Amino acid sequence: MSEDPAAPLRLKDLAVQDRPQERLARLGAAALSDTELLAMLLRSGSRGQNVLALAQHLLATAGSLGALIRWTPADFRRLRGIGPVKALQLVAVMETARRVLAADGGTAPVLDRPELVWRHFAGLTAGLAVEKFWVLCLNRRNRLLRQVEITSGTATSSLVHPREVFREAIREGATAILCAHNHPSGDPAPSAADVQVTRQLREAGRAVDIDLLDHLILGLPALDPKGLGWYSFRQAGLL
Repeated sequence: MSEDPAAPLRLKDLAVQDRPQERLARLGAAALSDTELLAMLLRSGSRGQNVLALAQHLLATAGSLGALIRWTPADFRRLRGIGPVKALQLVAVMETARRVLAADGGTAPVLDRPELVWRHFAGLTAGLAVEKFWVLCLNRRNRLLRQVEITSGTATSSLVHPREVFREAIREGATAILCAHNHPSGDPAPSAADVQVTRQLREAGRAVDIDLLDHLILGLPALDPKGLGWYSFRQAGLL
């Protein structure tokens, strides 16, 4: 029986020397190109387009492999050959990558400077399309005891109440806290609401004798007029 020329072209349909899994087995993952790594995830192409061609088209559309971490299922499904199930699988892989980047190396980090906090969150906030607010519970030496996501908002807002923030700090026996939230726009300049909630947190901290070391807004250096990628209320003299 002849093969259907309109059937999707899968990894096994490629010549042996062109199969990414063969190169992976022989040379290791580091030897694979971005296109080949994506082809391993996609597994099959679309009608008339093999999986490597689909992977290459996906990369060209996104601009880079890193840009895919910001893609939604709808973004993936815009490409012919990527259906709803495959789109969800790809989003799950990208979220896994984000969490791996955000994981610490096992030793509780010291977070006593804004740039350290920004680096700590860099992997977690990369590509986030919504605003999230975290509290970092610290010990007397400013080592991280626990990181808690307090709220996850819409694309334009995330509300937090001091009660929720300090409940976690008291539960962990923290002597100080750092608060941080991201701006999906990438510009860390504070809004009026950001200033207001910082003042509320400062007063609540004084009431329960837990120091608010800083409140950071996390963005991207390329979209920050100051080129930092973060805004520190402490450095701005507002704490």
